[in-house]
Amino acid sequence: MIPIIVLAGVALGLFFGAFISKRRFGLLGLALTAGATLSTIWSYNAGLVVAATGVVPDGVITQAVAQSLVVLLPAILLLFHGYSYKGIVGRLVGAVLFTVLALAFLVEPLSYALPLDGSGGVVYSTIRQYKDIIISAGVILAVIDLFFTKPAHLAEKSKKKH
Repeated sequence: MIPIIVLAGVALGLFFGAFISKRRFGLLGLALTAGATLSTIWSYNAGLVVAATGVVPDGVITQAVAQSLVVLLPAILLLFHGYSYKGIVGRLVGAVLFTVLALAFLVEPLSYALPLDGSGGVVYSTIRQYKDIIISAGVILAVIDLFFTKPAHLAEKSKKKH
């Protein structure tokens, strides 16, 4: 049950962060991809930095927190800068896509820190089973979303036609 609560809490936080910031999924999705790539390279060093702060007890949980932070950090930074959605439907869809992609990237690091038994283990194994498909589809959709993004100065020019 604990893994379900943790995954739901993480999902709600990610969803509301993306929804409130109105940021487009394309850039956020590619930032998650960059963070996941960096986490595979920096996992040991990031764990040492997190352990040195003393906030998280040293051990497996430190590695999980460090990897999760490295995965999410580029996307969190871009929540404050970048292109945004104008309508509510785009915001909802973008936030859902961002949340699903982020959870797919976080499945591995969170598994180190969570007890995976009972119903929580079933949910985790289901997400892990489809992780590669979710990530592949998410990255493709992020790139497609970038093609629909117009810079602000071009969007203003198209509205000012005579």
